[in-house]
Amino acid sequence: MSELIKAVVFDFDGLMVDTETPAYHAFCKVYGEYGKELPLEMYAQCVGTSFDVFNPYTYLAEILVHSVDVEVIRKQVDDQYRELLQQIEPRPGVVDYLNEAKALGLKIGLASSSYFNWIEPYLTRFGLQEYFDSINTADLVKEVKPDPELYLISLQKLEVHPEEAISFEDSLNGFTAAKSAGLRTVIVPNEMTSTFPFEHYDLKIPSMEAMTLKEVIRQLEQ
Repeated sequence: MSELIKAVVFDFDGLMVDTETPAYHAFCKVYGEYGKELPLEMYAQCVGTSFDVFNPYTYLAEILVHSVDVEVIRKQVDDQYRELLQQIEPRPGVVDYLNEAKALGLKIGLASSSYFNWIEPYLTRFGLQEYFDSINTADLVKEVKPDPELYLISLQKLEVHPEEAISFEDSLNGFTAAKSAGLRTVIVPNEMTSTFPFEHYDLKIPSMEAMTLKEVIRQLEQ
C-alpha cells in the first residue's frame, strides 16, 4: 500500500453506475414529444447535484405555451427513465478498483448527492455495499455537491487527511466538491459528461479499465 494514500472516495451516480446518461436521454425524449429541446449545457447544471440549481421538470412546464402539470411531466420522464435503467450495469473497471483498493488495504468511501434510498437498491443489486467503510449521501448533509460537505464528512469518518485520499468523480459539481475539500481528484467522465469543461484536476482517465488503481496512485504521487 502507498505510504501517502490511505483512502479512496467514490461518487456513485454516473461514476460507479451510469444513471446520469439515461436520465438525460429520458428528459430529451419527453422534451421532444412536446416539440422542445433540452441543451446539454443547460442540463449540466444539475448533474452531480440537486435540482435546486436547475429543475428540468419545472423548466419544461414553464416554456410550454399550453400549460401542462409538472407532475404529468415528472411521470412521463420517470417512466422513460425506469425503462432505460433496466439495462444498466456497473461501469467497466469499477468492481476491479474496489477489489484492488481492498487488496491494497485502502479505506473505501462513497460520497453521493443522491439519497440513500436511491443508491441502496443498486448497491444490493450489484453486491457493492460490502466494499465500503463509509457511505455518505444527501440524507446526512445540509448541502450536497458542489459544496464540499459530503467529502469532509467522508474524510472524518474514514479518519484520513485530505491529502491522503483520492476522489473519483464524473461531474463538474462532484469534482468541485472534492477539490474544495482538498482531495486529489481523478475524473472518469461518462458518455454525457465527457464534454464537460474540467480544469485543474489531478488526473483524467476515460474509464477505470484504462489504468489500474495502483497505476493511478503511482501517477498521483509522482
